[in-house]
Amino acid sequence: MATPALAFDFYASLEDETCDARIRAVKARLKGRTVILGHHYQREEVYRHADLTGDSLKLARLASQVDAEYIIFCGVHFMAEVADILSRPEQTVVLPDLAAGCSMADMANLAKVETAWRELAEVLEPDADITPITYINSAADLKAFCGRHGGIVCTSTNAKGILEWAFKQREKVLFFPDQHLGRWSGYKLGVPLDQMAVWDFNKPLGGLTPEQIRKAKILLWNGHCSVHQMFRPEHIDNFKKKYPDAQIICHPECAFEVCLKSDCVGSTEFIQKTVHAAKPGTRWLVGTELNLVNRLHEEVKHKGISVHFMSPMVCMCSTMFRIDSQHFAWTLENLAEGRVVNQITVPEPDARESKLALERMLSVKSA
Repeated sequence: MATPALAFDFYASLEDETCDARIRAVKARLKGRTVILGHHYQREEVYRHADLTGDSLKLARLASQVDAEYIIFCGVHFMAEVADILSRPEQTVVLPDLAAGCSMADMANLAKVETAWRELAEVLEPDADITPITYINSAADLKAFCGRHGGIVCTSTNAKGILEWAFKQREKVLFFPDQHLGRWSGYKLGVPLDQMAVWDFNKPLGGLTPEQIRKAKILLWNGHCSVHQMFRPEHIDNFKKKYPDAQIICHPECAFEVCLKSDCVGSTEFIQKTVHAAKPGTRWLVGTELNLVNRLHEEVKHKGISVHFMSPMVCMCSTMFRIDSQHFAWTLENLAEGRVVNQITVPEPDARESKLALERMLSVKSA
């Protein structure tokens, strides 16, 4: 009979420093059997233990390449699902805290997307006219929806290139769940703003007329990231009044007006590389999640590079921030004792159909 899992209650009361020491010790015990993937948005006490780090695209690729028996994903639920889909059958994917999700991803569920597809069939022939694109920040069943309808997955790194691919397949795109990434990517591709319509999933026919649907090249799902939505154009204006020579960089999940006022727009990996490559003495206002901005500040201050968080108010991503050192230590120590907790498994046929959409993404050269 298998012994029961170590209870989390014991770990919940441990100090971060104690957990840090336990994590280092158990990583040594598990050496060669595990790989820890860490997204840039993770809190520092977890991020420091990652074997490999990156944004969603980089981590998706790494998940398909690592050889470890166990993949410990320090990110959120949809990222761990991607790792399970792309890893080999004999590998096990673990998410240290099952509550680590994504509020944006929750704004588009399969029922709502299938309803939209049926309603679009009243005006168009969706499977002939529309390529569905789901941002990687989405559940596996939405990736599967894209897989079976000739669609694809994108990330903030490759969204523009994925749109180019999609328009070669069909005339129109349904882009979900983040309208801002879709709008900015379409704009960079040269799609006029009046040919991008927001699909309000709470209204019949998305709140659009048949004429608006026929005119639109991109139908943007009415979803957003709550953290990136807090950044406003006036934050940039006020900062530039104080520091006229400052450089502005933001994530494409920010509002269109914020992206327009920014000198650089790109993924977390892009933001990291751009600021690290900046000239000494430069000052950067960064519009993305606070953990990444704080880490950047610490990493480049010795070069004389100043990094500032764009919003005067702090709004942590409660789900990206969810994994803590207590859950991390609990997960690893159970694993060292031969017990898997919080395994992430995507059932068939979702795994098979999701993999189609993910493999299409990974094969696009511009990705």
